[in-house]
Amino acid sequence: RNMSSAGPEGRKKMRECEGLIDSLVYYIQGAIADHEPNDKATENCVCILHNLSYQLEIELPQSYAQSIYMQRRNISSNDKTPGCFGTRSRKVKEKQQDTPLPEEKSSPKGVESLWHSTLIRIYLSLIAKSTRNYTQEASLGALQNLTAGTGPMPFAVARTVVQKANGLPSIRAMLHVSHPAVKKTAVSLLRNLSRNTSLQSDIAREVLPDLVSILPECAPGSDIACETTASVCYTLFNLTQGSSHSARLLLSAHGLPKVIAISMNDSNTFSKASRAASVLLYSLWSHTDLHSAYKK
Repeated sequence: RNMSSAGPEGRKKMRECEGLIDSLVYYIQGAIADHEPNDKATENCVCILHNLSYQLEIELPQSYAQSIYMQRRNISSNDKTPGCFGTRSRKVKEKQQDTPLPEEKSSPKGVESLWHSTLIRIYLSLIAKSTRNYTQEASLGALQNLTAGTGPMPFAVARTVVQKANGLPSIRAMLHVSHPAVKKTAVSLLRNLSRNTSLQSDIAREVLPDLVSILPECAPGSDIACETTASVCYTLFNLTQGSSHSARLLLSAHGLPKVIAISMNDSNTFSKASRAASVLLYSLWSHTDLHSAYKK
């Protein structure tokens, strides 16, 4: 666990170590099957996988990166087969097919396991079943790492979390835990997921009221609360920017007074949270059909 946080070279060596990742996944699967998600060794295993998934898309061996991006190019160049990897075309987004994750194999080995749907479901299972804060945070953090980029893998993982594995209820529950780091990581994961335009309506329906409910009544003081609040505002920005319906949902959840209060900062410099709230307000005002509702 300590070695897995030793930087890029350490991560690379550990990812290449034959059988290591497979053994970690095997152990966690056994712990879940034996109804022991709070086992200390499980926490260690998940923390290692969390660290090994950091910067994964950037640090992947060239052979994986080429096959993933070649697959994406083939999909987007064929008009009859619209892709699902974060392409901006509205028609393509509306007609996305159930394409598997890049390089998804029925029996993944080594580094392939890190983005495989099997491990994504394991993380979601631990988020739901474990009561260890470090295990929850590492599972959320691994999914946050896997959804952090802008390439085909992050968007495909996001689709698996939201649509294939029905992960939003488990993530939503983490918004209401008392542990600040777990809550912060859950919000950061939702922020990553909300960048995927094809998932925004699902996410808004499932978690937008919960996101509003955890907003403070004014700009928070502590650093971690400030960062969490900023992430909530940017997630709401993603969900409402292109959707008048989601903006109305924020309004009906009594979010507007909170966002206004957070945006007002007594100090001369904007905090992260105040800046994020101001960006969200600016975006909400772009929905001209809601102006009369805002004024009320």
